[in-house]
Amino acid sequence: MDKSAFETEFKALCVRYEELIGRPNERVEGGDRILDRYRYPVLTAEHAPLFWRYDLNPETNPHLMTRLGINSAFNVGAIELDGKVCLLARVEGYDRKSFFAVAQSDNGVDNFRFRDYPVVMPETDEPDVNVYDMRLVQHEDGWIYGLFCTERKDPDAPKGDLSSAIAQCGIARTKDLDTWIRLDDLQTPSPQQRNVVLHPTFVDGRYAFYTRPQDGFIDAGSGGGIGWGLASDVEHAVIEKETIVDDRQYHTIKEGKNGLGPAPIKTSRGWLQLAHGVRACAAGLRYVLYAFMTKLDAPWEVTHAPGGYLLAPQDQERIGDVSNVVFSNGWVARDDGTLLIYYGSSDTRTHVATTTVERLVDYVINTPADGGRSAECVRQRCDLIRKNLALGWLTR
Repeated sequence: MDKSAFETEFKALCVRYEELIGRPNERVEGGDRILDRYRYPVLTAEHAPLFWRYDLNPETNPHLMTRLGINSAFNVGAIELDGKVCLLARVEGYDRKSFFAVAQSDNGVDNFRFRDYPVVMPETDEPDVNVYDMRLVQHEDGWIYGLFCTERKDPDAPKGDLSSAIAQCGIARTKDLDTWIRLDDLQTPSPQQRNVVLHPTFVDGRYAFYTRPQDGFIDAGSGGGIGWGLASDVEHAVIEKETIVDDRQYHTIKEGKNGLGPAPIKTSRGWLQLAHGVRACAAGLRYVLYAFMTKLDAPWEVTHAPGGYLLAPQDQERIGDVSNVVFSNGWVARDDGTLLIYYGSSDTRTHVATTTVERLVDYVINTPADGGRSAECVRQRCDLIRKNLALGWLTR
């Protein structure tokens, strides 16, 4: 196309892009009154800036074609910084490689716009092949830490095996989400690590980590469960012993795997925790989110654990690159008590659900635990029915 046509086509792209960025989000009516979902995802591949994707020089890209495509934007870390809600997204290109990029919004439910450049994450002496799923935490030592999965090919894989990999926890820190200092990868007794979260306060003068030990890159094996460990030095973090905080359980939402989501939120009743649980089903692996509470003075001890899931995939959330999945590694508790929960759906896009810290604490403390077997679950439900009928609301 000639230069005039090129300019016309580019302006049309810009109009569509700004319409997407500026689209108001809408709370979805109904639900279980624990969380409110929203109609539109807050981040998608189309939210990536046009100048990330297109060569805008008509001499070198006369047909205005995508040069570096974006496949998805999901599994975000989240933090409030300088009055903005900032999401540190896992952005995946057409080439399957993931990288980190910051998108920010005033209200946290719409109008997210990426910063001009993605994060330039320093590498260690052993370069990462892929990085993803960063948890952000403002630690009491004054730094913002990002803990993420660093993936490398398994050096012991047989010749021709191009899928075996090793996952470990990468650690970096920053003050502004732009400039990052890479620290040593976390060392633990486990052969594989994913979903590692830094506790926001010191425990016994040391840095505290929630881990997810597992034997294989995908399968938990004899490992699994949400672990806990301490390290004296965050720059060269070594955990010598992992203790399981929240174990996998047969015939539950966390039978196959489970892992912590974002860093916990401190409340008067304990540390509010959000996690994902995985079970196998005929369609593959099903990922859901669940919540629990740990002690203020012993963040590795569970005090309340509601039965079942807090949030499961529904409607468009069920469809994507890896279907039937919701996954969260970011939430923001705002000063007015609002809690913004960000979750990826099917490894494709990012959504927000809103509630309040007070409401979620009530849910965690007063929702019955998993009964463990069908008969006990029926007893729980009959108890609730009996109490409700005795109140007489249905006959008024």
